[in-house]
Amino acid sequence: MTLSNSLSREENEVAALAILTRAKALVAPALETAAKRVGDELSPLINHHLLVGGKFVRATLALLSAHAAGADDEVALPGALAIELIHNFSLIHDDIIDGDLERRHHPTVWSKFGVGPAIIAGDALSTLAFQLLLDVPSAERFAAAGRLADATQAMIVGQAQDIASEDKMSLTLDECLAMEAGKTGALLSCAASIGAVLAGADSAVVDALADYGRHLGFAFQAVDDMLGVWGEPAVTGKPVGNDLRLRKKTLPISIANSKGFDIFTTPLDHELSDAEVHEAMVFLDECGARYETMELAEKELAAALGALERVSMVDEPRTQLAVIARYVVERDQ
Repeated sequence: MTLSNSLSREENEVAALAILTRAKALVAPALETAAKRVGDELSPLINHHLLVGGKFVRATLALLSAHAAGADDEVALPGALAIELIHNFSLIHDDIIDGDLERRHHPTVWSKFGVGPAIIAGDALSTLAFQLLLDVPSAERFAAAGRLADATQAMIVGQAQDIASEDKMSLTLDECLAMEAGKTGALLSCAASIGAVLAGADSAVVDALADYGRHLGFAFQAVDDMLGVWGEPAVTGKPVGNDLRLRKKTLPISIANSKGFDIFTTPLDHELSDAEVHEAMVFLDECGARYETMELAEKELAAALGALERVSMVDEPRTQLAVIARYVVERDQ
């Protein structure tokens, strides 16, 4: 990973944003066109949601995985679109589950149009993802759809585990990692390999890219969990310690619990006060949970990069995948 390792953090961020911008310019218009297939009743809801935007990390991984296997954008685009549709379906439903009124300072679909219509809009995006993959019958398209179905199911199971955790005082570290593997890792693993599947790449290449995405998913979630506690409000748009206040069972909490620190001792229906959030943050720092969360992110980043080195693939997209991985771990929001 010569390019990734030789760049400063600032230079790597610039390189990553250029890669993401190129992918977004290709995928976003195609996504809007594809979304018209959901019908006139749901189009306003889908268009409203898509206005929120995003970095298109998953679509970028799908494109780069095809490039790594020697294929072009045209081959990868159906996979990139399908991944983004599944991701956005999950976001629309997550906003309902979490009761979030805004996403990136933009009203969520359910808060503007109602819960019922929002559920149907999310369902429509999920179905459309598979329609796009299966529009053209081929062994590669069928294999890609199968992988996406498995990843979607794993993501749903992870979300179900997350909801079930609300009735528990704490999660073990293994339980937390299993939950996050489903919620985040499964779809990123699929995103990082689906382009290669569509390109008809050798199974060893597909598996290496899937492992890269899976490890990247763990790293991504570890950073996300760290920011949920210690992120700067001016950057994240959320109050400091927000995940603590909402009693979310994230990696720092599970790490602290594994060391005998009981962070959540109040009743399950109790949202932490500012004083309790501050006390919990002190406990987390004292037991090393913050350091170990970021240590896990760095370990998973190294594993992701190692997976890219395991097999032969095209050099430039391999390097770009490394740049994206480092960007994900070094982000501050």
